Amino acid sequence: MNENSIGWLTALIVGAFAGWIAEQLMKSEQGLFMNILLGVIGAAVANGLLAILGISFGGVIGYLVAGVIGACLLIALSRMLRGRRA
Repeated sequence: MNENSIGWLTALIVGAFAGWIAEQLMKSEQGLFMNILLGVIGAAVANGLLAILGISFGGVIGYLVAGVIGACLLIALSRMLRGRRA
């Protein structure tokens, strides 16, 4: 584990919060499980995309920011695939 990584329990808690923030921003109706899932997966996706651009966030705040960005992207992608307008 390097200094920029966070523990799995912290990732779940921050991921849930990131998913909830994304849910509010995107006016989406998700449950707690989906908030956690979108936040954690969203953080991984956003961190990967940001790394390609040479941008790196560290720590809990960085994980939260990346989680919100990634979860919003996943919600938007889900809406596009289902044919719903965002």
